[in-house]
Amino acid sequence: MSSAKYPTAHGYLTEITRLKYIDAAVAKKVLPKDAHRMPDIISLSAPSDITKPIQFWQLFSVLGQDRIVGIVRNFYERVFDDEDWFRSVFARVGAADHHVATQAGLWLDVMGAGPAYHGGEFRLNFHHTHNAMQLMNEKGAQRWARLMVEALDASANLMTEDKRVRPSLNTFLTHFFGKYAEDFKFNNRETFGATNPPFKRKINFLNMTEAAIEALPEDELKDALIERGVNVEIYPDKRALVNKALSL
Repeated sequence: MSSAKYPTAHGYLTEITRLKYIDAAVAKKVLPKDAHRMPDIISLSAPSDITKPIQFWQLFSVLGQDRIVGIVRNFYERVFDDEDWFRSVFARVGAADHHVATQAGLWLDVMGAGPAYHGGEFRLNFHHTHNAMQLMNEKGAQRWARLMVEALDASANLMTEDKRVRPSLNTFLTHFFGKYAEDFKFNNRETFGATNPPFKRKINFLNMTEAAIEALPEDELKDALIERGVNVEIYPDKRALVNKALSL
């Protein structure tokens, strides 16, 4: 089941961004190895089970357009009220409303609202290598992140009562910041707050065959046993853990 309130569709960047994020999250053990095949993860609609994180490409399904645009507008109000060395880079491209429209288009496109950022990756990369190049460094990143955190904190009323929204937004921003730091060769020391916790699926050994239990990664097998009060330290290897699971 889903907690989605708004109809979703893929944008120009949704699928490629989702693929890259999942690959990175699997490597960091934030998502399971088969995340690309798990409906709750790849769906554009947020899961109704509040113990499962909202992936950032599911955010439109719970926030809708007006809230997302509102958060972006809150950010650009701060940008255009900031010091000249920072504000002027944006002002040369266009007024605040221009930036709200383009940035909100990017967010909506990635977050499941459908095609909203025409030009996709080419346009995004062109913008940062031409329009925003002056700020693609540690100093610029630090100021951008500080203003975004302020905007997010001030936009709590736009995030609904679902406590999963803010960590999902933080995950989205952290993912893209990591990309920019790698692309432009600067150290990324910025944080936006707590990100999505590792995804934990509910494992019911009673509904699983021996082969299915054996196929579980050892860390997931251990976590599932620990949730049932099993002291996994007394089992010397995976085979022993599988036998214990089969006995439950």
